[in-house]
Amino acid sequence: MLVSLALLLLGALAAIVTPRLMARAEWPEREPVVALWVWQCVVAGVLLSFTLSMTFSAAAAWQAVRGHMFAPAPHAVVEAYALTAYGPWSAVMAVLLALGGVWTAAMLTREIRRVRLERRQRRAELLVRSPLLPGEEASSGRLVVLEGERPDAWWLPGTAPRLVITTAALARLKGRQLDAVLAHEQGHANARHDWLLNCSAALAAGFPQIPVFAAFRGEMHRLVELAADDTASRRFGRLTIALALVELNEDRGVFGPCPAQDTQMPQRVNRLLSPAGRLTAGRRLRLTAAATLLPAIPLLVAFVPALSALG
Repeated sequence: MLVSLALLLLGALAAIVTPRLMARAEWPEREPVVALWVWQCVVAGVLLSFTLSMTFSAAAAWQAVRGHMFAPAPHAVVEAYALTAYGPWSAVMAVLLALGGVWTAAMLTREIRRVRLERRQRRAELLVRSPLLPGEEASSGRLVVLEGERPDAWWLPGTAPRLVITTAALARLKGRQLDAVLAHEQGHANARHDWLLNCSAALAAGFPQIPVFAAFRGEMHRLVELAADDTASRRFGRLTIALALVELNEDRGVFGPCPAQDTQMPQRVNRLLSPAGRLTAGRRLRLTAAATLLPAIPLLVAFVPALSALG
């Protein structure tokens, strides 16, 4: 039971402290790809802590679970966990955590269905705005040009992904700016950023009161755009992608004196025009390695009694 409590407290501590630490850090804006990995590892560690806590609580509450879980273990290992000391409380904790797991699965399922429905609607709208001509066969090409007065470009993921750009965007973007925008959207596609956005949205919708999940969703939306900006800037230069973003968004009021509160476009352009410089390769490696080890901490806590008994 003590192991279950320790894992529960570990997950709760990580869920509360991590958003505050990441909000104070300045390096995520300089290394968005590393920051994306850190956030994924933190969330994986929190979920793993709660899952292991549920497992040990269920083993403490019910003999059937305990029998399957510790079937091959020596008697000394079973005794080290003291599973029979807090039977009623263990059952309550196991049920609550199991309900949380079921709710998480339900939220993920709902998000997947919502995304699929939205994609079908957008593809149907795309077919209406860009219909096939009589005798024309569906093309396997990924680029779709739409007639439109508003400059825009976006990536439509799915089984048959499409890169959509409007004629207004083609008219506005000059020289290599169009290539930079296409590289930006291709960066989203190659990194499968849509999966990160969907998972973070499901967790935040299911558990809005848990700080780490709300911060995870907000940071995913910000960091995936910064990562895609960096992908384009490495090929075509920071000035090129910055000017392209201005051309696509200057009519939307995001650069005015009273921009929308949720827009990040001015910050993205300023970041491209005034880069802070990347971290050293050694520091990037240390951050990545440390983040990779985060999910191992709950496993270490879970196996400490067993290792002590065997030792």
